[in-house]
Amino acid sequence: MASAKLQPALLGGLFIGVLSALPFISAANLCCCLWIIGGGLLASYLAQQDRPEPLTSGEGANLGLLAGTFGAIVHLVISIPMSILMAPLQRRLLEQLLQQAQDVPPELREMIQQAEPAVGGFAFAFVVMLVLGAVFATLGGFLGTILFRPSSPPAPPIETPPQPYDM
Repeated sequence: MASAKLQPALLGGLFIGVLSALPFISAANLCCCLWIIGGGLLASYLAQQDRPEPLTSGEGANLGLLAGTFGAIVHLVISIPMSILMAPLQRRLLEQLLQQAQDVPPELREMIQQAEPAVGGFAFAFVVMLVLGAVFATLGGFLGTILFRPSSPPAPPIETPPQPYDM
């Protein structure tokens, strides 16, 4: 039973982490934490596919919480190499901005030119993703139990015994 919940949570976390770490695509998280809620919804949807009975609200919320936690870990793992790959482009953009902005004080200009991605920045981003994932992916998992609830089969018609003709 644990693996039946672990796989959907891992896939939901993968959805959260990858889409939240990709440049430009991650901007959709600014719209109500779209990828994070979507990862919780995905985990709930996938877990519901394996069961005939509906997930409870608590199970969906737990799946979302797990997906949010996995999402923060995946985000950290992907954002470090992405930051390394994007650093030259970011540096070039900053240099162009500094060339165009003449009123920047020399101290600030020097600080910007020497800025490097810091471990503290990655740790801060991890904690933020962990907190946001815990809140919004849990919400997504809960909403998934409502949205993806299997429709119950219609109740069989109540058969009434044949009535003798009263004459």
